[in-house]
Amino acid sequence: MAFAFLFGWLLILSSCLSVKSCLQCDQVVVYVHEDFLSTVKGITVRDQIELKQIIEHAYINYRYTSRRFHGVIDPTTLYRARTEYQSEFKRHWKEDRTDSVQWDMINIVEKGKKILQKHLEIFAAHGLCPNKCGLLYQRVMNCTSCQYGLFMCQSAMPPLDCGEHHLEADEGEEVVLDCFLPWHALVVGQNEYQYSWHPGEKNLSDEGEYEALVVTEESKIVLNQLKVNEEGIYRCLLQDQKGTTLSRMYFELKVNPLPSTTPRLIVALPSLPSGYDATLHGLQRSSFIIIVILLTVLSITGSLVIIVNLRVTMKWQEEERDSRRGGEGEDVENLELVNVTERGM
Repeated sequence: MAFAFLFGWLLILSSCLSVKSCLQCDQVVVYVHEDFLSTVKGITVRDQIELKQIIEHAYINYRYTSRRFHGVIDPTTLYRARTEYQSEFKRHWKEDRTDSVQWDMINIVEKGKKILQKHLEIFAAHGLCPNKCGLLYQRVMNCTSCQYGLFMCQSAMPPLDCGEHHLEADEGEEVVLDCFLPWHALVVGQNEYQYSWHPGEKNLSDEGEYEALVVTEESKIVLNQLKVNEEGIYRCLLQDQKGTTLSRMYFELKVNPLPSTTPRLIVALPSLPSGYDATLHGLQRSSFIIIVILLTVLSITGSLVIIVNLRVTMKWQEEERDSRRGGEGEDVENLELVNVTERGM
């Protein structure tokens, strides 16, 4: 039965042309097959021809397999498929080899198709066109031509809008606006984010006048020391190097004013009577100031006079006490002298 299956393969191969597919686009896979054909031992020329036809037919099957998944593959997925197939190819010829080299080749290339299909399924489900919004030109390889190109991934209507975010902060605080999405990393070439602002409330999708704020390669900006008049609608556009808008995101910002402090009591002065002469009031005020100055000078002068008189009085009293002490001393000396005289007589 195995020979019948092999004969059927050879009949199909005789009418097939050589085509390129995903795995054959990788030169490592091509070299693996060519090295095997040139180094395998114990086969005839006819065996080599049949092995080459089996490989060529496998490439056709790989092409049909890739068409079921959009016919494209990205470099990462191709690398994973090639690495797994290369490892399985080497293991197969060491461990699972039979007496028929043709049958062994059919088994391994069929396993290569399953490996390719597994990785293409994952890529189609999660890697191809990962953008749920916006417009993405993803770099992929065409599995038929083996040429890289841009695959357009456009979301449903509206095509560019990628969400609306409502933010709220107190006056004086800061907020961070960030419109980065994971698929932005797949954008080919240089891209930039453009932030603009429209004051007040409005329809977010309204394409009215927006005031440009900043153009940057970074996806986020920080608004510091917020003021109440800075609230409104902020718009973020991702544009490629050609100026094509790839995604659009809105931020509606509300700034809460700080609570007002306790008002101070302000005493209202009575209004001036009618006929009030401001010039006369100024003269009276000047006279009052002069009088205050004169009284101050007199007070200081009087204080100085009192201090001087006190010092003079205190000095006079000290001198008088000293003079009294001196007179008492002389009387004592005279009394002692009289007593001595009387004793001598």
